[in-house]
Amino acid sequence: MSETMNEGPGTMSGADAAAPAQRLDLPVAGMTCAACAARIEKVLGRLPGVSASVNLAAERARVDLAAGGTTPQQVVAAIEKAGFGVPPQTLELAIDGMSCAACSTRVEKVLNRLPGVEAAVNLAAERARIRYVPGLADSAALIAAVARAGYGARVADDRAREEEKARKLALYRAELRRFWIAAALTLPLVAQMATMFGADGWRGHHEDLLPRWLQLLLATPVQFWIGWRFYDGGWKALRGGGANMDVLVALGTSMAWLFSVVVTLFGLAHQHVYFEASAAVITLVLLGKLLEARAKAKTTAAIEALVRLQPKTARVERDGQLVELDVGLLIPGDIFIVRPGESLPVDGEVIDGASSVNEAMLTGESMPVAKRAGDRVFAATANGEGMLRCRATGVGEHTLLAGIIRMVAEAQGSKAPVQRLADRISAVFVPVVCLIALATFAGWWWLGGDFTTALINAVAVLVIACPCALGLATPTAIMVGTGQGARAGILVKNAEALERAQKVGVLAVDKTGTLTRGEPVLTDLVPLAGGADAADEALLLAAGLEQGSEHPLARAVLQRAAGLALPALEEFQATPGQGVAGALGGRRLRLGAPDWFADAALPAAQIAALQGAGKTVVVLAETVDRQTRPLALLAIADPLRDTSRAAVARLKALGIRVVMLTGDNAATAAAIAREAGIDDFRAGILPGDKAAEVGALKGGGSVVAMVGDGINDAPALAAADVSFAMGAGSDAAIEASDMTLVRSDLNGVADAVLLSRATLGKIRQNLFFAFIYNVLGIPLAALGLLNPVIAGAAMAMSSVSVVSNSLLLRRWRPGGKI
Repeated sequence: MSETMNEGPGTMSGADAAAPAQRLDLPVAGMTCAACAARIEKVLGRLPGVSASVNLAAERARVDLAAGGTTPQQVVAAIEKAGFGVPPQTLELAIDGMSCAACSTRVEKVLNRLPGVEAAVNLAAERARIRYVPGLADSAALIAAVARAGYGARVADDRAREEEKARKLALYRAELRRFWIAAALTLPLVAQMATMFGADGWRGHHEDLLPRWLQLLLATPVQFWIGWRFYDGGWKALRGGGANMDVLVALGTSMAWLFSVVVTLFGLAHQHVYFEASAAVITLVLLGKLLEARAKAKTTAAIEALVRLQPKTARVERDGQLVELDVGLLIPGDIFIVRPGESLPVDGEVIDGASSVNEAMLTGESMPVAKRAGDRVFAATANGEGMLRCRATGVGEHTLLAGIIRMVAEAQGSKAPVQRLADRISAVFVPVVCLIALATFAGWWWLGGDFTTALINAVAVLVIACPCALGLATPTAIMVGTGQGARAGILVKNAEALERAQKVGVLAVDKTGTLTRGEPVLTDLVPLAGGADAADEALLLAAGLEQGSEHPLARAVLQRAAGLALPALEEFQATPGQGVAGALGGRRLRLGAPDWFADAALPAAQIAALQGAGKTVVVLAETVDRQTRPLALLAIADPLRDTSRAAVARLKALGIRVVMLTGDNAATAAAIAREAGIDDFRAGILPGDKAAEVGALKGGGSVVAMVGDGINDAPALAAADVSFAMGAGSDAAIEASDMTLVRSDLNGVADAVLLSRATLGKIRQNLFFAFIYNVLGIPLAALGLLNPVIAGAAMAMSSVSVVSNSLLLRRWRPGGKI
């Protein structure tokens, strides 16, 4: 699995880890820092048969359950017991078969019996609106429950993502209002800090502007109303047996506020009060959280942009009429119309019309692609100047766009190995900071004898420490990086693969369909006998023989002869590895490899020249009176993709050695390698031996990547350290690979390596910022060199700086660097 898993009593291993009985992807509310995420992982890891990975930036937990172990209900209960929440989601089902109120009551009762489900059924609208706890129920279970009650159900629309977005937006707006109130109350307290500075420098506390009782009235609402979230979060964390950033903020500000209250109530005029410190810290931390929330929302911009691409309605032919339907109501086989300038609603096949389609949103390729009858089209791509009539082939969750969104979401929720160090540190961060603060307080009081100074320095230590930056350093960069990859047509399955790609030293490349187009064409037809029309006659005879063959070379010959009236084929016989034979118009003919015609005088020089050019040569011959008479040489080639040579050059410039693997003979392989600019190749490799070749390359100590497109490439892709599949390739290759190149262009590998290097560069920068901030900030606070207000501002900005740095990855473009 791609995620970094806990090691604990419940952690799965071996086969269980590779194939969990059930996987839950749960949204988690209430996390404020990396310590929260680490706490949830630790709590879940104690459950039997459970392995969990928590993503702080995405606010989600991915949980794998072993068969017969912990139930989803127990997982949700454990998360809630730890002081966090699993927010319910909303789903709307269209119900078929209801005829009266009893029907709607029945459906409602059946749904409400499911754990974690609250349902309300509207008979008139024939809709069921359901709130459910993810992990305890899902759309499939809800639809199955309705079916068991005797009714039909289907998802009316996908509101889950929008509901989550609306919930976060409402929470953000509420927090924003609280911040402005806090700022209004804190501003007078902070304003008097200006009196602490004068022409002669620091003058100490001067409280002439505001009496202490007024400061108490201003600071108390900020401390306990605006700051209640920190007390609530801190208590939940402690109750769950852990500690987080809320504990630090609540503890530090409470100490400053309580000390100031004692001084005020007991009239200790010689002592300073620090109401401005407690209020300002809470206000600044709240501001930091708001800025962080805005920045984090931008990390998911790639998915949001993809979701918005698909139109909501489609023009569909029904009973001879053109009607406009919700996209969710389309089924495979529906005929839909796309007008000029519109976006395609679902995946389909063109059955009438011609146009050009801009597929940049899926492939990153800016040039429109010509489409005509028989061509595939994809949801959310933009139609050009023509009108298309298409048949739906992929709808709902089965479109290419939906698959991309799923893959990007999974990748964004995974963890890179580089995050392990940050996870280990954040798990013990808060207790260590509390001990440092206690030592600071004791040291200053014991050495200096000044309780006030000791207290303020201890408060500064508590509020300067920030585990959030550590927790956000990796996932925010991963989320932005994988999103940018999706926009460029690079679909990353997991963060671990993205991290490994930066280290690729050797790239093994399959030839057919990867370097080449995968569509053999007849390039040369050389007559060896006959008159002026010998070439046309040879093509007709060769195509006539190939009528009975399904070989790729046969398709190349038949494509060249398209439109010709072929003679009837009799006595057809195929000899594996050699060729085909048959009778055409009474003539006995053979078409096959040159070594099949040992009894014939073949032009060896011409054959060698064609093979040296990277072409496969077949011979057409006629048998007359038991004598074999050659009629023509046919040269067939699978041409290089237009971009392959430039892509190989880019890979070399990145320091990657490219090795071609092919089953072709050495002469053909050498010609293709030379044309592509490849210096190293392996010829005559059987499909089953490609994995062994990859293993041999790995023996050199380099990180080895493999790119391929066929079913026969799947074992080699699985054996490589990092694997890439062409998007137009087989499902088996795509499933076995770590990354999918939607454009089916080898340049995508170079782009993926550049994206990996850019993303890991941002992760290293983020981790450096997070570590150096705490390494420098905490000692400065302990030495009394930081005022708590300054410390609070620095802490608030540390997380924002890390997320903002990750967002710089949005400038990454294919073919370039940050």
